[in-house]
Amino acid sequence: MRAATGTGRPGRVPPHPDMREIGLQQVLEALVDPVRRRIVVELYAAREDLACGAIDLPVGKSTATHHFHVLREAGLIRQHYAGTSRMNALRREEFEERFPGLLRAVVAAHEGDASA
Repeated sequence: MRAATGTGRPGRVPPHPDMREIGLQQVLEALVDPVRRRIVVELYAAREDLACGAIDLPVGKSTATHHFHVLREAGLIRQHYAGTSRMNALRREEFEERFPGLLRAVVAAHEGDASA
């Protein structure tokens, strides 16, 4: 019998779409929501992967889970488990290759909106 360890268990890393299959429309639809933009901005600034609960969001846990799911399906984030925490990382390099400059523009616009 195989030991149940973090990355060895099936289902411990949710499926992630291939960046070649992600279209601009899907990305823009994911980024239209201010809560999802806030998650992207937080992950953009983070020096390490962040747990879902580490990002202060103005929504309940189930709604936050939905927002993280939308971002993962749009190819913006990668998720994995560390113990019982679902960790999140921006797919910055992959995303920059597919949509050059888009993440920087979204973050800059969000920060400009926040300072207004």
